[in-house]
Amino acid sequence: MKKGGAAEPPALPEAERDLFRSAFPDVEPITPHGRFLHPPARLPPVPLNRLRDEREVIFESLHDPVRWDEEMENGEELSFVRPGLSRQTLRRLRRGDWVSQAELDLHGLTKREAKLELVEFLHECKRRGTRCIRIIHGKGLGSKNREPVLKHHVRHWLMQREDVLAYVQARPVDGGGGAVMVLLKSHR
Repeated sequence: MKKGGAAEPPALPEAERDLFRSAFPDVEPITPHGRFLHPPARLPPVPLNRLRDEREVIFESLHDPVRWDEEMENGEELSFVRPGLSRQTLRRLRRGDWVSQAELDLHGLTKREAKLELVEFLHECKRRGTRCIRIIHGKGLGSKNREPVLKHHVRHWLMQREDVLAYVQARPVDGGGGAVMVLLKSHR
């Protein structure tokens, strides 16, 4: 075997070699250049442990108990603002001062499917630099006992995300109690 891992060509019988040389008298053989030929670059390893850990975190977060706040019990509109931000942020979001740049509709999805869709959607919004979004979770009219299931889970999942600054129930024109308007952190 030659340097660099290349195989040597098979040896020709003497008669064929002489015949070839007589057919091409002006051609000189290429001399080996003496350089090392590197093997092709390998693809970077797939971080299987990290991927498994991320899947476990998503799975565990699906089974986190939802914190039922007092607001949920007394029927008031739910809202959230990250500590350190003014309540004015909520008022501006509620009034529609920010225009929704993207929306996600979770109608008909299971809790697990909704969580995965939400995570992917928020990741894509972060990648695109989207600041204000609308998430439609539905009012629960088609669910068992006609109670909203995703509504409370979506809001709980949003509170857990560091990139969510605030959210409020959407205005009636934007879906009312079946949707939530979310303000995301700027990633510039």
